[in-house]
Amino acid sequence: MVGSESLPEVLELVLSALLATAFTAGGALTEQAALSDLSAGVSAFGLWELYMGLVLLYAGVYMLGYQRVLPAVGRIAA
Repeated sequence: MVGSESLPEVLELVLSALLATAFTAGGALTEQAALSDLSAGVSAFGLWELYMGLVLLYAGVYMLGYQRVLPAVGRIAA
């Protein structure tokens, strides 16, 4: 049972995990669209999508997932 003092930590973990999942999925879909546009010859828009997809993947996997979610899981599990 989670004590009431750790409820904000659990809520932070859940919100961070949801945001990390959303950013990672959005980044993967944006990368897929970028590769499709680049292979079709739309280079300017494809390069912009490629950059934005990398930013979303960085935010989802590293900034939220690795730096926020994993340490929060460690604190709650301990």
